[in-house]
Amino acid sequence: MSCCSGQPCTNVMPTSDDGIVKAVTDTYGAHAKKAGNDPEYAKAVAAAFGYSAEELLSIPAESHMGLSCGNPTATASLKEGERVVDLGSGGGIDIFLAAPKVGPTGQAIGLDGSQDMIDLARRNAAKKNLKPPHVSFVLANLEKEFPIESNAIDCIISNCVINLLPDAGKRTVFNEIYRVLKPGGRVVIDDLVARKPLPEKLKQDLNAYISCISGSILEEEYKRNLLDSGFKDVLFVDKKSDLNAYWEGGKAGGCCAGDTSDSAPLVQKPDIASDINDWLGSYQIYAIKPKNEQGEVTIPPTALKRWWDAYPTVKSTPPSLTNDEVVDMIRNPGGEKDFVVIDVRRNDHAGGHVRGSEQWPAQTLYDDLPGLFNKHKDTKKVIFYCQSSNGRGPRSAGWYQDFLDGQGEEGSGSKAYVLQGGIKGWLEKFGGQEDLVDKD
Repeated sequence: MSCCSGQPCTNVMPTSDDGIVKAVTDTYGAHAKKAGNDPEYAKAVAAAFGYSAEELLSIPAESHMGLSCGNPTATASLKEGERVVDLGSGGGIDIFLAAPKVGPTGQAIGLDGSQDMIDLARRNAAKKNLKPPHVSFVLANLEKEFPIESNAIDCIISNCVINLLPDAGKRTVFNEIYRVLKPGGRVVIDDLVARKPLPEKLKQDLNAYISCISGSILEEEYKRNLLDSGFKDVLFVDKKSDLNAYWEGGKAGGCCAGDTSDSAPLVQKPDIASDINDWLGSYQIYAIKPKNEQGEVTIPPTALKRWWDAYPTVKSTPPSLTNDEVVDMIRNPGGEKDFVVIDVRRNDHAGGHVRGSEQWPAQTLYDDLPGLFNKHKDTKKVIFYCQSSNGRGPRSAGWYQDFLDGQGEEGSGSKAYVLQGGIKGWLEKFGGQEDLVDKD
């Protein structure tokens, strides 16, 4: 539960890792809903930690919210065609700066544990007409297994996020980073690092934890986590940025500070007597995954384990139609045709399909929904199928139905259905009947 400022209503540190993750996720999710409410503060913090005015003008204003402690894309040396993953991508600031660097043949993937942040980043991407697979934002718990293939990524970046993970997560996250990086792949992380052991009172302060302060660990521990995961050439660079940039102009924010306005910043000033810079520093951290000494490894053709993770989860469950029901529509139209059959296969489209069906590949269907709607908004039955109609078919039908539901009255003239058994069942039953099957 969060106050209206986005800070937790209780300042008691959770006793479990799951509790810590939930408190962080809830708070940052609430902050995502306030994106854009204080653009001057967000711009000032971004500038203080290394973003140029030109960079900020090139991306949606709501993608940066005053949550950074560095600018990893500036030193990541990203190249055309590379795959980069941002851990804790927030509103998308670093992904939007990375996307033109890797170009249309590369991939920029943001992972975040907050659905509200993912939704915000996807809205921001839409403003720039950036779509999967070039730019993707995927919901993921960073302290658990990433939804990314092994040996698939050239560069991992992160910006003031690792310190928010529980202690166990701070150790295991680097195992996952190591797994998904290609041999020779690199890490460029901006994070707050403790200069000396933090007071126990501060470590038990939940607001200070959520503000990226009390979860910060010493450089020695941070480095050990990287080395234990297998990384080499680990380097820590103290950027010597002034952390008071978060609170310049009297910005304290949060329920505990008495400021519950929508413009209150998320980062809270800690209750310590001395300068925050005496306790913490903004560091840029570099590391390399060694090249495989056992020979070449297979680089997967795609980065995401499940391509559909880059799109919203389906909400509706469209009904199914049997083969016989669809055959009856084809052979006995009864006047004006009021249905269409949609084949959502792409690479496995050969081998035959329902005669007269249209091909709208599932992998791009979500982004093509406006076009599909404009073409078939007055078609009563839009029937989807894939190979067996167990995955892509129902998912595509669900996306179309969700889109229809979002159009209100205008979307009421059409409805999504799934062809039971897919093309596999169709060919088994009607494979020799030319009026029902078309061969490529």
